[in-house]
Amino acid sequence: MATVEDVTDVLRDVIDPELGLDFVELGLIYEVEVEGPTVRVTYTLTSPGCPIGPQVSEQIEEFVSELEGVEDVQPVMTFSPPWTPELMSEDAKFALGF
Repeated sequence: MATVEDVTDVLRDVIDPELGLDFVELGLIYEVEVEGPTVRVTYTLTSPGCPIGPQVSEQIEEFVSELEGVEDVQPVMTFSPPWTPELMSEDAKFALGF
């Protein structure tokens, strides 16, 4: 069965094409829940008008479903709370000049 850490690791492959950094480092992954074979990933985008929303959902489903024991992936997009640069890792802040 996949763990929250396993899921978080594969989510590092979901890259924001505009910024060139992954969603974990950018602080765009809000929550990962693993309940048996079901994984729910709550995420956000840098802005509500971000055009990559559908692509992100597809990538989350694709990458997480490859983990052993995962049968159902539920990407959930939210804008509450809104994303801010403060949510980024220190490495991401440095890379982007914050």
